[in-house]
Amino acid sequence: MSATIKATNLEKEEGTARWKAEWLSSFLRHLVHERQLSEYTTRNYSTAIARFFGHLERGGSWDGELGSIVLRDVRDFVIEEQSRIGRVTLRNYASGLKTFFKYWIRQGVLDRNPLDGLILPKPAKKLPIFLTEKQVLSLLDGPMKLLEAEELEAFDAWRDRLILELLYGAGFRVSELVGLSYGDISFDEGVARIVGKGGKSRTCPLGQMALAVLGKWKTEFAPASGFRDIVIIGKQGRKQSARQVQLMLKRYLRLAELPMDITPHKIRHSYATHLLDNGADLRLVQELLGHSKLSTTQIYTHVNLGRLKAVYNQAHPRA
Repeated sequence: MSATIKATNLEKEEGTARWKAEWLSSFLRHLVHERQLSEYTTRNYSTAIARFFGHLERGGSWDGELGSIVLRDVRDFVIEEQSRIGRVTLRNYASGLKTFFKYWIRQGVLDRNPLDGLILPKPAKKLPIFLTEKQVLSLLDGPMKLLEAEELEAFDAWRDRLILELLYGAGFRVSELVGLSYGDISFDEGVARIVGKGGKSRTCPLGQMALAVLGKWKTEFAPASGFRDIVIIGKQGRKQSARQVQLMLKRYLRLAELPMDITPHKIRHSYATHLLDNGADLRLVQELLGHSKLSTTQIYTHVNLGRLKAVYNQAHPRA
């Protein structure tokens, strides 16, 4: 009896080792080296695949072969995950799995994608969370306040201010910010040329304040500012991670007494909302954000309509 159990456990371990060492590792190399996807996307896809194969192994009926996975296996996984994660995350998991199986179809290992025909629950439409213009100004003042109070060294204060100015002044995604090099910036034109999601290129005006802070940073604090050198670095000259930027933001949210659930991406929401509030054309904002579809940008018009209705309901005698 014990020998049978050991043999079964060994088979499971070998199966696990195979999908990790053979299928997943090859796919991740493809994402990083060929498709050059962001660290964030690669990590999310890896998590989705690991959770899916974990689900298959827990079920006990999977034979360990990639070609034996069918739509029902994926549906069971979706049902299991629905109680644990939100609909948006669930759709991201499905996207990662679909990309994974497409890769192995191209490699000639599979002849079909088990996600074909999968129907996912539609995500609830949520308006983006954003800061008011007054709140943003309070946030941006944080690094200089700490510098003046001698609670922060000049290097850290000016780097943190630059991060905040670029997140709000240029609408960068955090992955775009930490990957920004001096070769991406035209100081004469006052713009940065960014390659964002899906390899989509766009030109981002930086604004006078962000340019001024960037110029001071480059002149006084950047040990290297050649074409390939990264802009946002630590004292040791190392590139900062997205996680480090997120933690830095928390410090200034606390200082400004702002909601602690504000993220770098919600600073980007604030950037887009304030542009539209001040009369920017929707198509122009789409271009600045690097959205492929206008419908993605249109959610910010819903924000404006919501605010208009709130003002109307508060001010109009017959509201």
